[in-house]
Amino acid sequence: MITSDDKKYIMNTYGRYPLTLVKGNGTKAWDSDGNVYLDFVAGIAVNAFGHCYPPIVDAIKNQAETLIHCSNLYWNENQIELAKMIAENSFGDKVFFANSGAEANEGAIKLARKYASIKYGDKRYKIISAKNSFHGRTFGALTATGQMKYHAGFGPLLEGFKYVKYNDIEDIYSALDDDVCAIMIEVIQGEGGIHEGSLEYLKEIRKICDENDILLIIDEVQTGIGRTGKLFAYEHFGITPDIMTLAKALGGGIPIGAIVAKESVSVFKPGDHASTFGGNPLACAAGIAVMKEVTKEGFLDDVSEKGNYFKKKLNELKDKYKVIKDVRGKGLMIGCEVDLDDAGEIVLNAMKKGLLINCVNHNVLRFVPPLIVTMDEIDTAMIIFDDVLHEMGF
Repeated sequence: MITSDDKKYIMNTYGRYPLTLVKGNGTKAWDSDGNVYLDFVAGIAVNAFGHCYPPIVDAIKNQAETLIHCSNLYWNENQIELAKMIAENSFGDKVFFANSGAEANEGAIKLARKYASIKYGDKRYKIISAKNSFHGRTFGALTATGQMKYHAGFGPLLEGFKYVKYNDIEDIYSALDDDVCAIMIEVIQGEGGIHEGSLEYLKEIRKICDENDILLIIDEVQTGIGRTGKLFAYEHFGITPDIMTLAKALGGGIPIGAIVAKESVSVFKPGDHASTFGGNPLACAAGIAVMKEVTKEGFLDDVSEKGNYFKKKLNELKDKYKVIKDVRGKGLMIGCEVDLDDAGEIVLNAMKKGLLINCVNHNVLRFVPPLIVTMDEIDTAMIIFDDVLHEMGF
């Protein structure tokens, strides 16, 4: 464990588990006492290829010996290559690189308002987002986040945001007016508890946007880069956004974020938006390595197969334990809702037995293992989970 210096020097912003991780390899992580864990948190869906995946490590090492940072005053080849890979594998035409999901969402909000300002003047500026959503903790992204618990103590927040019930299309119609410039949505709410938008709901949102010249922003920070069994989760629903945000898995553990947009929406000009570190050669080298791996033939089909198997095993436990209320999600982004006010004790007991998971929205256990997880490792995780539920008397 870390000494008392942690509380002396680190701001008190995290409710950390009593664990200090010092090493990782694949789906496994080791703590400072030498204990090994099966890591089904994966850095909160960041380590898509687990810890220290050789192609990503090699890309980082090679780039670190060549050019780490040069600013955006100059071109760098890695930024161009990664932007091309994202564009050619998505709906998008243009990419802006940031350093996190919150930054990407901040930029998406600015881009939507800039587009509307150019086309309609300053009147059209409002953005509709969903209750129970999560888009980040910087000011614009925080305001877009439809969870009041994150807003407390930070007001006044930005003007021009409306919150609607998720999966309730009538609530969106009620929020519409001539001032709305964008609808910002997660097709699967991650931090909100792994809630999936229905096909009808998402298609109707796309229709509303088309009919009213409103931009559709899809936040794929957690769902993107193969997590759901598609490269991007919007592909499951037969829709395309106007703007998409990415981060988390894109860098395989190296901080990077991205705004992806259609050509017609890419209205930023020099001076409108920028990032000192965004798209630096090192982060983009990691991103290129990730994209090469995730787009290999059959890889995403394998993710889907493992996700279906995982949900099948969880549903078997649901039949065994009444405490499990629901199993949901796509691919390897899975939520297991339990009939408790707080599932934190389950998380701690799983940790004691060598399985790392976490809890979102108080009572939803989130399983987001590395995409390279094996069926045998899923079985091992389910044996541990079964033991935990049994020993807790459920």
